[in-house]
Amino acid sequence: MHRPLTLVVAILTFRRCEELRRHLPEVARHVESLTAASPGPISASVLVVDNDPSGSAGPVVEEMGPAVRYVCEPDPGIAAARNRAVDEAAGADLLVFIDDDERPLPGWLPALVDTWAVHRPVAVPGRVLPRYASPPETWLIAGGFFDRPVRASGTRMPTAAAGNLLIDLRQLRSSGLRFEEPFGRTGGEDSLLGRRLVQQGLQIIWCAESAVEDVIPAERLTRSWVLRRAWSQGNLQSLIDVRLAAGRWRRAYVTAYRLAAGCALIGRGMPRVVIGYACRRKRLQAQGAGASFRGMGMIAGACGRRFEQYARSDAPT
Repeated sequence: MHRPLTLVVAILTFRRCEELRRHLPEVARHVESLTAASPGPISASVLVVDNDPSGSAGPVVEEMGPAVRYVCEPDPGIAAARNRAVDEAAGADLLVFIDDDERPLPGWLPALVDTWAVHRPVAVPGRVLPRYASPPETWLIAGGFFDRPVRASGTRMPTAAAGNLLIDLRQLRSSGLRFEEPFGRTGGEDSLLGRRLVQQGLQIIWCAESAVEDVIPAERLTRSWVLRRAWSQGNLQSLIDVRLAAGRWRRAYVTAYRLAAGCALIGRGMPRVVIGYACRRKRLQAQGAGASFRGMGMIAGACGRRFEQYARSDAPT
């Protein structure tokens, strides 16, 4: 008799109790349905990792009863919370990450597992679709700030984000890699890990059939927020490239390349902004501004400056 496949779905949270209360029951239902509908023996469970040292998410998880396991990870940063989830799932075969502000869509979990069963990669990322809390202005839509690339299932990926991600824990443990905690406050720890895994010859395979909705609150539907995000994306691209560069000369080359690439983005973006405003074309305005801010972030990252999007404060976020 075969040993049941064991899977843990991990939700990381930090002072977002209402979002967790809204989405945790739905995640638990998906996990229960997977266990009931799977043609083979499978044991699945839900784990909440609270990165708030005060344990603010504890009462929310208690409302779910014994169906959901709760741990508090006091070390700050999303990388520490992800590593805690990996450690807590040490006896499992598979670990699935989903964010506390994401809502799983029908077929989300079986699709990830099925793709893993066919290809046996180290990781399977799925789609993350935006769902707006309020209608965004035309400028944001025209700029495509919340758009994500569309890929066919089975596509090999150079890396993966952890918003909707299955990880083969056996392969991860064999690699000796973990989420790197210097990226715990900047983000990008997931992309960095993915690139290191691919460098070792492991595969990351895309699953288009698995999808979650990313609920985007009204405070993020502003020009200032999306442009800060573009800056952060460019910043992380440089920081990760430099981190992966082996040796002094290689790091110097990567730094110079990212400086030049950042300048090129600004050089292409700023004229589009000017033309866009002159011709009243919002698409040119928004895309040009996004490229320019991404280029500025890239230059800053090449110079070693970090944007800490997960920096802590005493106030709830």
